[in-house]
Amino acid sequence: MDTTGASITSVDRTMVEALCAHLQAMSGQPVEMLETHISWILLNGSLAYKLKKPVRLPFLDFTELESRRRCCELELRLNRRLAPVLYLDVVPICGTAESPRIDGIGDPIDYAVCMRRFAAGALLSEQLSAGHLQAAQVEQLAQRLADFHRDAPVAARSSGHGSPEQISKAATTVLTQLESVGDVTQLRVLRNWVVEQARGLAAVWLSRRAGGAIREGHGDLHLANAVQVGVEVLAFDCIEFDPELRWIDVISDLSFLTMDLQAHGRSDLAFSALDAYLQRSGEYAGLPVLRFYEVYRALVRMLVTGLQARTGADSDRTKVPDYLACASRLIQGSRGGPRLMITHGLSGSGKSTLARQLLELVGAVRVRSDVERKRLFGLDALQRSADQDLDLYTPSATRRTFERLAGCARDGLRAGFPVIVDAAFLRRSERQAFRALAAEMNVPFSILDCQASEIVLSRRLLSRGAAGTDASEADASVLKRQLHWREPLDAHEQLRAIGVSTEVGIDIAALGERWLAAT
Repeated sequence: MDTTGASITSVDRTMVEALCAHLQAMSGQPVEMLETHISWILLNGSLAYKLKKPVRLPFLDFTELESRRRCCELELRLNRRLAPVLYLDVVPICGTAESPRIDGIGDPIDYAVCMRRFAAGALLSEQLSAGHLQAAQVEQLAQRLADFHRDAPVAARSSGHGSPEQISKAATTVLTQLESVGDVTQLRVLRNWVVEQARGLAAVWLSRRAGGAIREGHGDLHLANAVQVGVEVLAFDCIEFDPELRWIDVISDLSFLTMDLQAHGRSDLAFSALDAYLQRSGEYAGLPVLRFYEVYRALVRMLVTGLQARTGADSDRTKVPDYLACASRLIQGSRGGPRLMITHGLSGSGKSTLARQLLELVGAVRVRSDVERKRLFGLDALQRSADQDLDLYTPSATRRTFERLAGCARDGLRAGFPVIVDAAFLRRSERQAFRALAAEMNVPFSILDCQASEIVLSRRLLSRGAAGTDASEADASVLKRQLHWREPLDAHEQLRAIGVSTEVGIDIAALGERWLAAT
């Protein structure tokens, strides 16, 4: 089996070079050719033409014209799900290798996917390399992915997609393929970890499969397959050539993005993306399988970038991180290990702002009461309960909300992550319930006690309400009631509290270290 791209013949290269000349003559504009291990991309004016190389690799076979045509058509259909503005058509290439023509006369000699060209430097990999990538971009992408997964078709029970056997085999197969190019000692440690994790996760994988978590996803969502187009961040270039790589757990799809950000040294952005996805989807039950999939994705990316290097491919011209080192770091788990923090404070005291900063710094999972309360009633985070004529704050609704928060926190802790439960926690009984959860899970328990003056709280609530960009519905009347019935931290709780005045500048790094040092 050819794994080096050596099946590319002089005739193939002649055809591609002649096609470049043809496009330039037609448009009067220069043609730039990019190359991956499986494709040629011809950039001409406002369009791009993507041809599949006639190669056979361990994971695909494009040697036959019919297979290239079929996969071009699949590529068009599948990528229009997430990036319809980019994918225009499949066009035949006719004529001869020496004189090819787009949409020419006669039988096709090849096919190309015609795309709308995006600006140079627009790939998220390029933006990260240039130091321009922002949290808002990866959050938008993660939210789009969550919506996409929500609506994607679920794998049939009769299919083998998402079975424990398939998942573990995919990971061990990649490890075997890497043995000739990677550090033997590191790969042995990773193989042992993968085998051990596969045994422990088998029941979880079966449960997720039965629960509809296996869906037709993207399959290849690393940073070079996401792009800024105008104000939108779009995922493109999904897996079309192998359904097994596309019909996957939604968390496996997400894990490629979070892994790649961590591999590039931006764990802060990785956890911003994870937080955005969880807030949108509520997929906390998938957290126990996230790290396994991240390790698998790192190994896959190492294999693919190795193939690209051997074939001289240059489509992603940013620095390639050490994916093997990334996988080795991931199996070490979270810094500080699993631990539970709850926030405490009146509405407007800065709890959510600090929780967000901490999750990026430490690599934590956040569960927000305002978001999960609405989810229980079928509302999106920014929908207003009054507009739906719903009362979300009855004793029954509050009880259900805190049960949901505890369940999500338990999922995160079982997965080995630090967890922040972002709620007011003004009642002592609610705080005691989460202290008991920490004891049950045998993890450290902390209270982030956020404080601000009443005049500052009122001003913040007024500003937040006017903006309409936060899930919280608290206003001045809510604050007034909270001031009346709140139950302050008692002496015992004070021992677990990290007090913070949010009216002054906060050293978030020092705050993170205090939390990680708590026992």
